[in-house]
Amino acid sequence: MNDGPNDLPARVEASASRHVMARPGGTVFWRLWGNGRRSLVLLHGASGSWTHWVKCIPGLAEHSRVIAPDMPGFGNSDLLPDAHTAEALAELVAEGIEEVVPTETPFDLAGFSFGGIIGTHVAARFGARVRNLILLGPGGLGLPPTPMPVLSSVQPGMSAEEERAVHRDNLRVLMIADPDKADDLAVTLQIKNLRRARFRSGRIPASDALVRMLPAVRARIVTIWGERDAFIGGNFEPRRRAFAPFQSQGDFHMIAGAGHWLPYEAPDEVNAILRGL
Repeated sequence: MNDGPNDLPARVEASASRHVMARPGGTVFWRLWGNGRRSLVLLHGASGSWTHWVKCIPGLAEHSRVIAPDMPGFGNSDLLPDAHTAEALAELVAEGIEEVVPTETPFDLAGFSFGGIIGTHVAARFGARVRNLILLGPGGLGLPPTPMPVLSSVQPGMSAEEERAVHRDNLRVLMIADPDKADDLAVTLQIKNLRRARFRSGRIPASDALVRMLPAVRARIVTIWGERDAFIGGNFEPRRRAFAPFQSQGDFHMIAGAGHWLPYEAPDEVNAILRGL
């Protein structure tokens, strides 16, 4: 029997424990899986939630204690009053890590896309406590913008199925290279995440918000890129050069045929890299 489009997130969430971080103006939700000795924090991308990682979490939780927030202004978490910059968001994420990872315990940190920018700030704050910083298709490198494809828009009066068709087409253009993997679950997650996203990343991904923090990071830096990532347009050499002073050549990974949303489109490949660290 095939799963319906919402079955996987429901099953994964049902196996999680929750931690609610209370702050003035609202709460931030964290989900935790597994009992492994290694702690691995997963940060989602812009207009996302923990579900950006939903296909990776079951496999990772077999060997690690996996921890994933809905960052402030995303998913179930409130947009807190002062959380409007990468620095403020990173500080709140760091405070949450202090609450869910035992004091002084080392941990690994993986950030997808916008989450990679936030994760780099968090890693700089924690110093040697972060053993591995894994960045999947991150922005924040201060590089010239890649010409972006034109996306479709939802129009007034569209039926639910017509709206889903628009989101599916946009996923295939921007986020997922293999059209067959822009499936019903991907569309459902995209629509739900977009509707709940209140934090506006604005120009943060196009800024140098990540690259300027790299000298302060003490962790091993691993980058993972999709060969067909629409945000890169095949122009990987400037990215390789940006990270070269801070990582070994073997820690620059390319997943063949994959697009931007790597934890969804290529979860087995992503998990293999993460488990091998």
